[in-house]
Amino acid sequence: MQTSDARMLRGAAIPTAVVGVGAVLIGLLAAGAQGALAAATASVVVIAFFSVSALVVSWAAKYSAQTMMLGALASYVVKILAVMVLVTVMDRVSIWDTKVFGWTVIGLALLWIACEFRVVMQRRPYIDEPENPGTGKRKAADALDRSP
Repeated sequence: MQTSDARMLRGAAIPTAVVGVGAVLIGLLAAGAQGALAAATASVVVIAFFSVSALVVSWAAKYSAQTMMLGALASYVVKILAVMVLVTVMDRVSIWDTKVFGWTVIGLALLWIACEFRVVMQRRPYIDEPENPGTGKRKAADALDRSP
């Protein structure tokens, strides 16, 4: 995993985990032990799903942009299928509060995405300037040499 990918994962996972702890407390106050269990389970699901996607994309990026896109799409399809199975299984479960679970998943998923966006916006973009064939200098450096 490259340092930028690790920074992205840390930048999203840590705030999501902290807010997840807060969601457990809110779930406990709102719906008792069932709410706390729902919020804790939702926190684990969101962090696990998004972390797996980040790891798959990071691994695939080592090979090519096409492989990275394929990895992102494959992890998305697997997550959607897993959520479908989870929701189907949870339909009959009464051990936790499904409303708390649903709202916690939505909130933490939006938070994760916002944190990833924040990390991306803080990066300095890498701009590769081609060299001038005759001089071996970069075009921007060449323009500076001609300034009065």
